[in-house]
Amino acid sequence: MKQSKQDIELGRFLSLVLRHQPSAAGIKLDAQGWADVRQLLAGCNRVGKQIDRVTLERIVKDNSKQRYRFNDDRTKIRANQGHSLAVDVELQETTPPDVLYHGTASRFVESIRAEGIKKGSRQHVHLSKDIETAIQVGGRHGKPVLLPVDAAAMYRSGHKFYLSENGVWLCDYVPREYVLNEEA
Repeated sequence: MKQSKQDIELGRFLSLVLRHQPSAAGIKLDAQGWADVRQLLAGCNRVGKQIDRVTLERIVKDNSKQRYRFNDDRTKIRANQGHSLAVDVELQETTPPDVLYHGTASRFVESIRAEGIKKGSRQHVHLSKDIETAIQVGGRHGKPVLLPVDAAAMYRSGHKFYLSENGVWLCDYVPREYVLNEEA
């Protein structure tokens, strides 16, 4: 379902609050990144981001990236991955597919070829199992470039991989020798 402009804007604010800056809504996250739903709604409304429970449920359900999830009794919410805050979203180590993809902008390729793929301000490097998603991600930052990653070789060498709730593959770092020639 296509999201309204208002829901997209609220979703971006939720991303800021649940991944990077909970203080923007005057709330705190617990050690696993969970926010109390009532406190989140009250905090958003206090800072002028008008949102109710129905709208929050719709944003979570309709988000194309499936960025957020509720706990079982729907009293708490958190982002699935992408945090710049130190939280433990309880990821389980998982064997990756042979090849994963990293979408980036062309201006970053030279640095990646020299230094590998770094997580930057986030807790993990984000990889995709499908080309389309990786190209979309790269396109957000400029002319997209698709970088295949030899995930099987990395895994055999002892690198750990995790699969987030929304299907994003995560690792701490991709050394340059595992970055294959770009395809886009």
